[in-house]
Amino acid sequence: MRRTWLIFSQTVTVAVAVLFVLSTFKPQWIQSLTWRQGLPSPTVLSAPTARSTGKAPPGGFADAARRAAPTVVSVITSNSGARHPHSRDPWFRYFFGDQESQPQSGVGSGVIVSPEGYVLTNNHVIDRMEDIEVMLVDGRKARAKVIGTDPDTDLAVLKVNLDRLPFIAFGNSDELQVGDAVLAIGNPFGVGQTVTSGIVSALGRNQLGINTFENFIQTDAAINPGNSGGALVDGGGNLIGINTAIYSRSGGNMGIGFAIPVSTARQVLDSLIQEGQVTRGWIGVEPRDLTPEIAETFNLPVRDGVLITGVLQNGPAAQGGLRPGDVVLKVGKTGVANTAQLLNAVAALKPGQAAPVEVLREGQVAKLTVVPARRPKQPLRPQEDDED
Repeated sequence: MRRTWLIFSQTVTVAVAVLFVLSTFKPQWIQSLTWRQGLPSPTVLSAPTARSTGKAPPGGFADAARRAAPTVVSVITSNSGARHPHSRDPWFRYFFGDQESQPQSGVGSGVIVSPEGYVLTNNHVIDRMEDIEVMLVDGRKARAKVIGTDPDTDLAVLKVNLDRLPFIAFGNSDELQVGDAVLAIGNPFGVGQTVTSGIVSALGRNQLGINTFENFIQTDAAINPGNSGGALVDGGGNLIGINTAIYSRSGGNMGIGFAIPVSTARQVLDSLIQEGQVTRGWIGVEPRDLTPEIAETFNLPVRDGVLITGVLQNGPAAQGGLRPGDVVLKVGKTGVANTAQLLNAVAALKPGQAAPVEVLREGQVAKLTVVPARRPKQPLRPQEDDED
């Protein structure tokens, strides 16, 4: 009896040791065995269920990518190079050399936003390019016509003539919150359509010196060269932004990318389609952020607002009674806390239509009425002009 018990205990010990070794180094053997015997095995049985129903596992984005990806296109551009008008003159060539510029080409991204074939992309993707071609994920290609551009927001609208075009649904970028999951879809480095995921890491980014009007969505979803003009979509596959820029020291993704909110993109889209240009308000002032140091120096009772350091003579602001030294608190119904917010609030005004402006002057709140003019086109780079 004693010998039998000893043999039994040794057998159990060996069996347990073998089971431990298998579970450590070959767990799939154990899972396969339990599945075949009909024992519960969540790891094995859950995977066939997800594949058989066609749904992504919890936390996945397959449905969102499936909805949005067909609407994101590659934008292929080229330029044969401009020729100087005197380049054929032998004396000109002798003194100045060959002035012919080299041909240029590029690949960016775009988003089909309507069944009529309108495509949103970045202005810098198609700027100064002669030939623009759009390629869909199904392989179809078509020449694109430029409907209009808006360098101040770095947006452009193209149009292609193709049948049965997929188009994306617009989301609501105003309801975004930091931490919301997002996908970035585009054609990075020209390798082909790529989907990356991340979260909204910040909202309302401005004063980056990229565009005149800045209200960027910041995301850590990988955005690389070639993604410009592509789609930033939410978990439902709806468009919430147009990918436009990255912060990088190497030229590649470092986890900080910026997208133009779809709320801004829709306004530009509608204006360019209907009018061929974007009309914005302008009042002619030189603004400066109201820092705590400035507020303390001038003994100002407010900490949020925009200090006016200059007013254009006979401009809309001057005619409305605005003076240097005023602190703008509100434009229309919109409160302003910095120059970027003032710029956006003034731009949203309709030229020729009077708007109330609330300012702090000599310690007292004054309410003025300003009739904005149409914002003039900027001859220089947008970020070099900070006048409202």
